[in-house]
Amino acid sequence: MFPKLIDTGGFYLPTYGLLVALGFLAGLQLTTRLSKRAGLDPERINNVAIYCALAGLLGAKLFMFLFDWEIYARDPGQMFTLQTLQAAGVYQGGFLAAFFVGWWLIRRYGLPLLLTMDAFAPGVAIGQAIGRLGCLAAGCCWGGSCDRPWAITFTNEEANRLTGVPLNVPLHPAQIYEAVVNAVL
Repeated sequence: MFPKLIDTGGFYLPTYGLLVALGFLAGLQLTTRLSKRAGLDPERINNVAIYCALAGLLGAKLFMFLFDWEIYARDPGQMFTLQTLQAAGVYQGGFLAAFFVGWWLIRRYGLPLLLTMDAFAPGVAIGQAIGRLGCLAAGCCWGGSCDRPWAITFTNEEANRLTGVPLNVPLHPAQIYEAVVNAVL
C-alpha cells in the first residue's frame, strides 16, 4: 500500500505511525469529552490516557525484543537503530502494559472503575479503527488468502521489506474488517 508517508534519505515518516498518533488524539478527545459528561476529573483521565500510551509503546517494544530475540542477541546494537525506533512493536505487549498501568492509575486516583472504563471504551475503539487503517497502509496485520471480490493484493515491495506482507497474493483485508468493527463499536 503506502508504508512511508514522507521519505527523505535515511529518514521516513511511517504512515502507520501517523495514523496511530491521529487515532490516539481522536480517542483522547472523545474520552475527555465523555469523562466531563460523566463528572470525572478530565485532567486525571488525560493522565491515565497518556501514561497508558507511553506504557503501551514501551510494552510493545519490549515484546518485540522478546519475540525477535535471536535478531537482537546476534546484534544488540539493532535495539538502538532508527529502524527499530520506527517499528511499531508487538500489540500484545503494548496492550498488557497499558492495561496494567491504566488499572493501577485508576485505583491510585480513586476513579470509579466501571464509569472510567465506560468513558474510555469509545475513544479506544475509534483510536483502534484509525490505527488499523495505518496497518493497511503499512501492509502489516494482513489476513489469510482470499478468493472473494473484496480481496486486497499488496504489490509494494517496501511494504514487503518492512512487514513481510506477501506480494501479489489476494488476501482478506483484515485491517479493514477490524477498522469497521471498531468504528461501529
